[in-house]
Amino acid sequence: MKKLFIFIAALFIILPFLSQAQTDINYGDPKEYEIADITVSGRQFLDPNALISITGLKVGDKIRVPGDDITSAIKRLWEQGILGDVRISASKIEGEKIYLDVFLKERPRLSRFTFKGIKKGEIDALTEKIKLIRGKVVDDALIKNTQLTIKKHFVEKGFLNTSVNMVQVEDSARANTITLKINVDKKTKVKINELAINGNEVFSDRKLHRKLKKTKQKNLFRIFTPSKYIATQYEEDKKKLISFYNSEGYRDAIITSDTVYAHDGKTINIAINLEEGQKYYYRNVAWEGNYVYTDEQLATVLGIKKGDVYNIEELEKKLTYNPTGTDITSLYMDDGYLFFNVDPVEAAIIGDSVDLEMRITEGPQATIREVRITGNTRTSDHVVLREIRTLPGQKFNRSLLIRTQREISTLGYFNPETVNPVPIPNPSDGTVDIEYQLEERPSDQIELSGGWGGGGRNGYGVGFVGTLGVVFNNFSTRKLFKWGQWGGVLPSGDGQRLAVRFQASGRQFQTYSFTFTEPWLGGRRRNTFTLGLNHTVQRPGEGYYGQLYGYSKNSLFQISGLSLGLSKLLNVPDNYFALSNSISYQIYRTRDYDYFRLNTDAGKNFTSHNVTFNTTLSRNSIDNPIFPRRGSSVSLSATFTPPYSIARSGETSKQQQYTTAEYHKWMFDSNWITPIGLGGKLVLSTRAHMGFLGVYRRGNQYTTFERFVLGGSGMAGQGGFYLARDIIGLRGYTDNSLSGDNGQGGIVYNKYVMEMRYLISPNPSATIFVLGFLEGGNNWSNYSEFNPFKINRSAGVGARINMAAFGLIGIDWAYGFDTLPGSTKRSGPQFHFTIGQQFR
Repeated sequence: MKKLFIFIAALFIILPFLSQAQTDINYGDPKEYEIADITVSGRQFLDPNALISITGLKVGDKIRVPGDDITSAIKRLWEQGILGDVRISASKIEGEKIYLDVFLKERPRLSRFTFKGIKKGEIDALTEKIKLIRGKVVDDALIKNTQLTIKKHFVEKGFLNTSVNMVQVEDSARANTITLKINVDKKTKVKINELAINGNEVFSDRKLHRKLKKTKQKNLFRIFTPSKYIATQYEEDKKKLISFYNSEGYRDAIITSDTVYAHDGKTINIAINLEEGQKYYYRNVAWEGNYVYTDEQLATVLGIKKGDVYNIEELEKKLTYNPTGTDITSLYMDDGYLFFNVDPVEAAIIGDSVDLEMRITEGPQATIREVRITGNTRTSDHVVLREIRTLPGQKFNRSLLIRTQREISTLGYFNPETVNPVPIPNPSDGTVDIEYQLEERPSDQIELSGGWGGGGRNGYGVGFVGTLGVVFNNFSTRKLFKWGQWGGVLPSGDGQRLAVRFQASGRQFQTYSFTFTEPWLGGRRRNTFTLGLNHTVQRPGEGYYGQLYGYSKNSLFQISGLSLGLSKLLNVPDNYFALSNSISYQIYRTRDYDYFRLNTDAGKNFTSHNVTFNTTLSRNSIDNPIFPRRGSSVSLSATFTPPYSIARSGETSKQQQYTTAEYHKWMFDSNWITPIGLGGKLVLSTRAHMGFLGVYRRGNQYTTFERFVLGGSGMAGQGGFYLARDIIGLRGYTDNSLSGDNGQGGIVYNKYVMEMRYLISPNPSATIFVLGFLEGGNNWSNYSEFNPFKINRSAGVGARINMAAFGLIGIDWAYGFDTLPGSTKRSGPQFHFTIGQQFR
């Protein structure tokens, strides 16, 4: 077609020569001319000199007319793709000199484009994809590519019948420009009416349908998985179907054919024809090329025995990477063999048995030469380097590489989804460079909410109501007086944590707190030092209950405290363990206020000194603090006050009981994260929490401080501002509704949670996931009533969003199935709002 067009164009060349020089040119006998001049006509915006240069013709050149020179010149101009018409003619001939004129018509350029028939969000997404730029030449290829891109976009979302019509309208404001009007008709989503699987004898249709995760036929009860047809997902599901058969030993299973055909205008039918083949088993496994480890050692790690089902997927995992255990590649690479490779070859297939030959290339051990970090635009190098376990001079170790990736991800300063360790081998000298590619994300948080309100007689309690708080998670005291190194409004980059918070509800309640954490005290080892200061005041007010109990505007309960803590990582039993110790001094002071409901004069006016020592042994292998995909967290904590009563003779008086708090307290918390599937987006969190409060001397009264209160969101300060208590959340029940006898709190509690989580968006600026849960818990005021199986149960759903500036925010709906003491009906449905991580 293109050659025909060039031939026709050449005829246009001949005609001008016939009309202007028919007496001088004999077209049966081409003649040679010298080009005297070249002009360009018809152009509007293009540079004439550039166009002449493209033709390849120059003044002084000798050409034959007619001949290939003119044809080639036209071809070169057409190849630019910016012209709608091209002609070259002789404007004048004088003897053997010829004057050429290049006539052309420029293609229109894009002035702007508009969409019709789709929403603003869809317009924004398509604008990014079609990449139409003002001033771009509008040709057939541009029109066709734009249509295909738009249609593909909607087909991938299930709109298979999408049509795209593009209309070109001249722009009267600009010469030779057009406006593209893009009319999109998505029509309705095409769903799958019927999904038929034929040829399956071993597995039922129902089981195979479950393996097609994203290709589902219509069902009235299908809520969470749509039945829309998306071709790319269908192709992926077909591969997963065969992978399932391979994992069950059916190595020969294939899809012989499949058909997608219209059922009606809105639905389609799919037919998949299978050939299952026979089931295979392992017979013999031989090793070739291994010198470092014996056949027996490798066979033990592989864990495959004669007669086991031939599972290709499991074999690949045991050879290359097994996240839950040891694999052959890890065995070698953890000992420096970076260039190791293993190739499983089916040496023989006899009947239903497979003989495998593992062909190994061990290669030399690689030594780490250099470690580099990139992308840490805010965080200081030493903060990252101190987390790195792959050090120069060491042998390469893949497990330490993965562990380093986890440690950097859990810092909270970088996007955990993009922390990327890249080994760069240097085969010439047997070394390897490791580059950790990072992407900074905001880590500081602000908590701001408030107003002016309150109530009470004579304006009592009127004032500020709300919270002001800031958390700087990457603070730097070292740069405090080095203004040029701040990198923002505050000194940052050294990994220290500084938190300041103020919360108030008028005059009735105020609390102030200050916390500073240095994660690497001394800079050589991970010895975490923490300093905390807090001050809280609560007043009962002069309302109805204030008058009932005889309280005045001077009545109050006040807590002031100081704590110092030091924790360190352990290497035994493994390096996920940590030991932390802290000492704390708090003063509890009441004035004309029976806060603890003791119904005694001593309980209304006392000052208590609470000196405690806490030690916590914990193990944490969770891979991500916001949305963990695997790992576990287990901790056992014990808190002790001095045993004052042991040193005293006789019984402890009421006054002594209040003035010197005495107890020992034990807390156990565990959280196990199990990946379920969907590429790590679906996980199960299984948690158990327990707390016990004890006395040193039999017969002593349990302390009124540090008891357990359950119910609601578990946020301290909610539902009455419970102080000197451990607030434990229990969704499905109102805040602090399980507070023991007389509302003083329990001395023992249990709580169990199973929570299924699904990640919607891993974006570090707004990580979003949804969840469903089963939960149960209770507390008891004495050990004689303690029964860990007698719990208050609930179930519900919720959502979480982690925003860099505000932290983790959540909302839950839960239904409480049980009736609490003092109530006559079930707790029923409850909504709960949370801010921050809720660990219990």
